[in-house]
Amino acid sequence: MTMTMTIQSSTLNLPTLKRVKNNVIGNPSAKLLLAQDELFVATLVKCLNAPEQFEQSAGSQDDIRVEAAHVVTSLSYGSPEALRSLLHANAHQAFLYAISCFDPSEPTVIKAAFARALRAMAVACAELVGPSQWGLRDDSSPVRDDAKLALEYFFQLEVLDVYLPLLTDPSTQAIISIAQLLGAALRASSHRTAVAEWVPSAERGREASRGRRRWERPQLMAPTQSGGGGWVARHLTMLLRSRDVKVQEAALYALAAIAKDNHDVAVHLAKAPTGRSNTVTLTLALGLCKSRSTDVQLAASLCATHIIRASAANHHHPTSTDMTASLVVMHVMNRMIDSKTESSQNRTKACFILNYLVMDEKELCQTAFDRGSLAKLSDLVHTLTPPPPTENKVPPDWEEDEPESLCRLREAALTAIAVLALADNDIRRDVTDGQRLLPPLASALTHRHTGVRYAACQCVRALSRSVAVTRTSLVDSGLGAALFAVFTKEDEDRRVVHAALAAVCNLVNQYSPLRTPFLEQGVAMRLARLLRSPSAELRLSALWALKNLVYKCAPETKRAIMADVGWPSLDERLDDTDAGVREQALYLLRNFADCEDDVDAVFDALGTQRLLSTIASALESRDPDVVLQAAFTLANLSNGHAQRQALILEHGQLLRSLRNALVDAPADARCAALGAIIELAWGAAELRAAGIESTLKHLVEFSGGGPAGPVGAGVDREVRERARRALEAMERVVVTTEDA
Repeated sequence: MTMTMTIQSSTLNLPTLKRVKNNVIGNPSAKLLLAQDELFVATLVKCLNAPEQFEQSAGSQDDIRVEAAHVVTSLSYGSPEALRSLLHANAHQAFLYAISCFDPSEPTVIKAAFARALRAMAVACAELVGPSQWGLRDDSSPVRDDAKLALEYFFQLEVLDVYLPLLTDPSTQAIISIAQLLGAALRASSHRTAVAEWVPSAERGREASRGRRRWERPQLMAPTQSGGGGWVARHLTMLLRSRDVKVQEAALYALAAIAKDNHDVAVHLAKAPTGRSNTVTLTLALGLCKSRSTDVQLAASLCATHIIRASAANHHHPTSTDMTASLVVMHVMNRMIDSKTESSQNRTKACFILNYLVMDEKELCQTAFDRGSLAKLSDLVHTLTPPPPTENKVPPDWEEDEPESLCRLREAALTAIAVLALADNDIRRDVTDGQRLLPPLASALTHRHTGVRYAACQCVRALSRSVAVTRTSLVDSGLGAALFAVFTKEDEDRRVVHAALAAVCNLVNQYSPLRTPFLEQGVAMRLARLLRSPSAELRLSALWALKNLVYKCAPETKRAIMADVGWPSLDERLDDTDAGVREQALYLLRNFADCEDDVDAVFDALGTQRLLSTIASALESRDPDVVLQAAFTLANLSNGHAQRQALILEHGQLLRSLRNALVDAPADARCAALGAIIELAWGAAELRAAGIESTLKHLVEFSGGGPAGPVGAGVDREVRERARRALEAMERVVVTTEDA
């Protein structure tokens, strides 16, 4: 690889590099200062592949390469600006070029140093790009775009060809570094797939020599080719039998990263390859959960967790979760969370691993609750929360110099509590009444650490799913009001606002006593501002809250809400590039237009042509959720006054889209569309001209599943019955007209 920077300086030498290394280790300001010296960084990178320009003897040349790699490794940690300087100097490409030139005689110390530096740069990029593995991290770094490009580069096929073979290198340190790279830098599903499908270039060459085209090669997971989940997973599994706990730990984290949310890989890691019953990755990982090394226990538990969850997550043929294996992990994590002697860092990881294990799985959440997980997590939160100075509603006196490790531990415990509480009302009730966590949660909402506030908001969101808890505990404790204060804070972190907004969506439902106070305190205006956010997630959730806010509201309240929001803002969201946002905008229209007068208000606010053309376009959407809400919105609009119905019947494009929805849309959307036709049946001539009558007859005779797949017999019967009712209504109109 050609270096993009060259200098003529020959002043850099071994003693200089050693001094630089000692100066920057653990010194962020020194790293930043050094990173600003582009000439030095370029020279440093040049040392990696052209050491003869700086040292004459072969031994010294090896030494200067090693020291240069050590400096790069140190610069990669803790300073995004230093990382950017290294990326701009193409340090990662320099390392990859050097590794590609390694031969069997390459000194072990160089292989270890270069693999370690490559890992440091890849992991530093992954930390900036995300998603974070162990809690919330800053995602606003100006270096993030550079890091994202570099991270994509690390997982290109030709780059994988350079460093993945080091997993079989004689150098243990090189093996550990490459496994650590995978364990910490594999964050995206496309990268996991690339690593899981990788095979050495020599094996790809053998396939090519046999005349097999790339797309004709056997599937990766075929036992005849890549038993055990692929070449990388198979070699990582072999490393689990090492006696070196560092090797075991690195291999376990790498396997965890490959298996996460990857059913095709995980299902093979959970069972034995043909003829190799003693090499089941999951079995080995569960055994290492009992290792004497706590670090290995954590890595093994995470590995087992991702295999357990991903192997059962088959969308086409869902399987039951391995409860026996889950209980092994759960027991180890509970013990670690409850340990007063364990380090904060390890307890933090234990909380997050428990969270990954039980997330969105009601049976596992209930099992964890029965095994005492909630009680242990609650005790931990109480221990970490200082008592308030006066009343429970007054924030505690947080220590300004509280260690970062304790902040992250508090965040992790609250995150796990939120996941458990999402599952069941009994668990939510125990959070409020049994564990008495409302005061610590209110305190956490005021914490300086972003992740703690975020996790506390997630807990409130989980609790707000219970009608009883919302009506009593969240009101009486002041926790609902405390969350609203976080939500309305203009300079709050975007992710915290989003978590608080998810709770607000529940707290403005019709059953919530907080709906009126929130309205009086300007919730609609705050939501209106979020509708203009560049974040699609925030726009979607803001519409979700507005949708709930107007549902079953008095007409004058709904109109006041929309006056605050502004109809033009909603109009923009009806054309949003994000399908989820568009769906929720239609849902808001649907909930608003629930009586004749409010149907008039929608027509007047958006204009007839704009409104009906928007509905017509949405009915033709490729997104089934958008089609569904368009059909329901049209059904509500069709319940308006006769003059509004006439406008619908005069809109040829809309009637054609309605007819197409009857043919192509999923069954639930067809049912909603049929509801609109029943209301519009008095315009039988217009419906017949649009081809709707013949389509109705077809539905009555041949009703079945749409493109989304076969639907149940009950749904088919409902479609058929509604189509029959629509036909009968149209026929009654025809008969009445003829009689007249």
